[in-house]
Amino acid sequence: MHQLITNLKLFWQGAALSYVALFSWLRPTTFLASMIIFPLGQILFFTLLGIFATGRDSASFYLIGNAMQITASAGIFGVTMAIGGERWAGTLMYLFGAPANRLTIFAGRATIHIFNGVVQVLMGLAWGLVLGWVSFAHTDPLALGITILIATFSTAALGLLLGCLGLVTLNIMFINNLVYFLLLLFSGANLPITALPQWMQYISWSLPLTRGIAAARFIVDGASLAEVAPLLVGEFFIGVGYLVAGYVLFRIFEIEAKRRGTLEAF
Repeated sequence: MHQLITNLKLFWQGAALSYVALFSWLRPTTFLASMIIFPLGQILFFTLLGIFATGRDSASFYLIGNAMQITASAGIFGVTMAIGGERWAGTLMYLFGAPANRLTIFAGRATIHIFNGVVQVLMGLAWGLVLGWVSFAHTDPLALGITILIATFSTAALGLLLGCLGLVTLNIMFINNLVYFLLLLFSGANLPITALPQWMQYISWSLPLTRGIAAARFIVDGASLAEVAPLLVGEFFIGVGYLVAGYVLFRIFEIEAKRRGTLEAF
């Protein structure tokens, strides 16, 4: 019981401190830019571009897709920086030298970014409501909330997998940006999956967010939770797959980083 309480304290304290540190110790300008300005900028750009290309009737398609895709910001960049940030600060070697359970530490840091991602998606959808580009008159709030949570979990799992690369390379931000922008294409946020070549569709359905975005669009159009359940189950297990792969690679790369002496490179 004592060990459980200790792990829980480590889980929440480490999560809170890493979150505050990510925003330069929670400077309001950095935080507001990430939570408000960035979602609005992405939504305005792609939705207006989509309206120009295909007409105003498509506004909801682009808005929902990009609002859901914004969760990749927290899931990929946030979770990855839970590892990469330690390395850049020169503290990763001390973290690995501590007797604390690594799974507890990084699970806590990932969890807080899941909640952060949910808030960002809600902010994006709220902008859509304010701008009049989407209506939630036929939307089941519970089903939409579950969809957002599962989609954010799956992207956080992908972030853990990418974070492992931070142990063996100094170019993790390049990889993060590349994956983030590839998700804009492959996840169906801005193009129907059926419009992609067959080989790209195979990639799309193996990535987080693809099923989550599709489920969100169906729910906003009036679908029930039961009707989108197959999509959500698939999204959840995609996330579990990335989570397991990320943790296994994390332990492998930790050993390799120690062998190569790259923990101190930052």
